[in-house]
Amino acid sequence: MAELKYDKKTGRLLFTKQMKKEYTILMPNMAPIHFRILRNVFTHYGYKSELLDTTGPEIAQTGLKYVHNDTCYPALLVIGQFIHALQSGKYDVHKTALLITQTGGGCRASNYIFLLRKALKKAGLEFVPVISLSFGMEHNSGFSLTIPLIRRFAAGLVYGDQLMLLSNQTKPYEINKGESMALVDEWSDKISQLLTEGKGYTLEEIDDNLRKITKSFSKIELNKVPKVKVGIVGEIYVKYSKMANNGLEDFLAEQGCEVCVPGIMGFASFKIDNRLEDIKMFGGSSIKFKVCKMLFNYITKLEGLMIDAAKEYGFVPPHRYAHTKELVKGVIGYGSKMGEGWLLTAEMLELAETGYENIVCTQPFGCLPNHINGKGAIRKIKEIMPNANIVTIDYDPGAPKVNQENRIKLMLAVGKEELEKKLAAQKHGAEQEG
Repeated sequence: MAELKYDKKTGRLLFTKQMKKEYTILMPNMAPIHFRILRNVFTHYGYKSELLDTTGPEIAQTGLKYVHNDTCYPALLVIGQFIHALQSGKYDVHKTALLITQTGGGCRASNYIFLLRKALKKAGLEFVPVISLSFGMEHNSGFSLTIPLIRRFAAGLVYGDQLMLLSNQTKPYEINKGESMALVDEWSDKISQLLTEGKGYTLEEIDDNLRKITKSFSKIELNKVPKVKVGIVGEIYVKYSKMANNGLEDFLAEQGCEVCVPGIMGFASFKIDNRLEDIKMFGGSSIKFKVCKMLFNYITKLEGLMIDAAKEYGFVPPHRYAHTKELVKGVIGYGSKMGEGWLLTAEMLELAETGYENIVCTQPFGCLPNHINGKGAIRKIKEIMPNANIVTIDYDPGAPKVNQENRIKLMLAVGKEELEKKLAAQKHGAEQEG
């Protein structure tokens, strides 16, 4: 068994090179398509990893047992899922580590890692190491973010975003049910295989693969009947995680809607851009600015490849980050960047602009950045985009699912009414021309 080693300054339990050989790393599953590809990238670099796909009320209850109930809902779920897994008997707890992202921002998300360690101690599992997935915030000899790994990670996010976008635009209309998700599974396996073989992550390869992926989805036979189009925005974990949002995408599909969920690449651009804005507004290292600028330009090139591929085969493309940022000018300042910050407001404007005017804003109860940039911006958004039909839904261990769904149904009723008016106007116009 690997010897436990601690950081001399902080007393933090370290993840060592020996642990890398022996330990299984558990990861929370926020966005299934993306994280499946990313997990396979980790495997290629010698990390034994597993995505947790457990759900159910016991996850939140476990979180409430070990984390203060005033802590935000995503933290309760992620920490609850980790401890529930460790207590399940499925894993050797003396050969298991946990991986969690750490952004370093002002949001409570930056504190998850410390809350997790505190919860592990309370549960008598303080010997389980916690790995920070971050840029240099914590160092472990057994885990490091190398440039090749980061490039494969970025490629994985691009492919995940494109697969999510394409499946969302084909699944509601497919004649042969299940065809879209079968393609998602097929391409997820192919992309994972390429990345583990050291292929598929250069700009040229990504461009080629994106076009192949998009072309394959364009061949799905569709029946394009008019449907209510719904966008989902909000706090990043609740926005993507089926466990956190009570299967929101599935519920909307049952209601006969086409769903659009803005991609993770936009959030990545936002986070890098924030570093640049910080230096512009408050000063800072010119070297850091150059590095962030290079990374930002690289992400922008990847974004362009996704857009070009979608346009070529007749899909509604993902939005350009530069345009998204411009939309929010004069609405909210770029200094509002805790959590999802101004990006949340911008994504609602963007969705309304591109035909997904019915919007569900998902927010953990008591999430201050969300309440300001989401709920607090609705009146201004409607002034700019009168067609915007927005409902904000709080997610919390005590929030009844039926209440959430009833509020969404009220929003959808307005959306259906507007769709019927639009179709009637089109029919009337066609009759007059005839």
